[in-house]
Amino acid sequence: MRARGAAGATAADRVLPVKSSAVTSVVLAGGGTAGHVNPLLAVADELRAREPEARILALGTTSGLEADLVPERGYRLWPIPRVPLPRRPSVDLLKLPGRLSAAVKAAESAIDEIGAQAVVGFGGYVSTPAYLAARRKGVPVVIHEQNARAGLANKLGARWAARVGATFPGTPLPGAQVVGLPLRAEIAELVSAREADALAARVRAADALGLDAGLPTLVVTGGSSGAASVNAALAGSVEALLRAGVQVLHLTGKGKDGPVRAAVDAATAAGGHEAARYQVREYLSEMQLALAVADLVVARSGAGTVCELAALGVPAVYVPLPIGNGEQRLNAAPLVEAGGGLLVDDADLTPAWVAEHVPALLADRPRLDAMASAARATGVRDGAARVADLVAEAVAQGAAGSGAGSGSGSGTGRQA
Repeated sequence: MRARGAAGATAADRVLPVKSSAVTSVVLAGGGTAGHVNPLLAVADELRAREPEARILALGTTSGLEADLVPERGYRLWPIPRVPLPRRPSVDLLKLPGRLSAAVKAAESAIDEIGAQAVVGFGGYVSTPAYLAARRKGVPVVIHEQNARAGLANKLGARWAARVGATFPGTPLPGAQVVGLPLRAEIAELVSAREADALAARVRAADALGLDAGLPTLVVTGGSSGAASVNAALAGSVEALLRAGVQVLHLTGKGKDGPVRAAVDAATAAGGHEAARYQVREYLSEMQLALAVADLVVARSGAGTVCELAALGVPAVYVPLPIGNGEQRLNAAPLVEAGGGLLVDDADLTPAWVAEHVPALLADRPRLDAMASAARATGVRDGAARVADLVAEAVAQGAAGSGAGSGSGSGTGRQA
């Protein structure tokens, strides 16, 4: 489906807002990273399932992931200029007013195009102009914040949002309600498959990946870009893992597989281990297969990773990114406190730590089962529905003439 720019709109194309509490026209904003785009698509799917004829536009740039993912899912992408917010004085700061003005006008055109009843934002550089455009148009704003520590765009938009949904408790946004993370379709389907027959789902995934469903399986991932320190720690413990009978699926990130492959080759040559038990890949597009077969995961603690593993009930060793604003540690904290995972500082994840703790944990089935139950108990599996409920509340409130309120009204989640 081709994206259509604001310049191509005509007066006949534009639709006046529908004065109804049914959610029939929504503009969604959140682009740049999978962490913003995947929840957006999950909510779009939920809104479309409730109202098959709903008019849905997704704001985005022509260079972010949304440029491909949104049209592939069957939704219309409305291009707007990219407006990064400089965090320090620079030439970009001088250009900000003009860029922001153009982006806000593009977002206003999207609102006019479908007569949007609400603007739903998921953070990131696309959301700021969307929130400002909605405010100027008098259209209710609904926000979803994926991280425990909110980003700049959502901090701004939450000041006048009708409803605010948070993934984690304690997120410091006014009126925030805990709704969890809207799960991408593949993970939601795996949740259902595991509830129906977890063993069958595991066997199917193992067959697809060329793994043995009967072996204790460790999945290692640093995301699409990989995590060099995690790769190094695992590369240094290949021999210990293979000697313990562990099967490993290690996703190194693109261009980062060389040292791990070399370590596997050396360990199998020296110890006579079967190389197929330590599978190295740069990337796996069908990540749900890896999670279906995993007994334990070693990963960073981005919001998507934490929430997907919790929803599935998969125990994990979380290694927060050691740079940034500390959001990854906060993301994992509630699940770890509940007993669904372990939290290990990046500097402490050494080959010696892995060799001492990971094989022992994979061999302790009662402990793994307890961790899985604790993770599952913290997981939210209907986040998309909860966010869609917030949208419906905001639309109903707007239709009743009360405008975009403070977000303190009744909602579907707990107060953050």
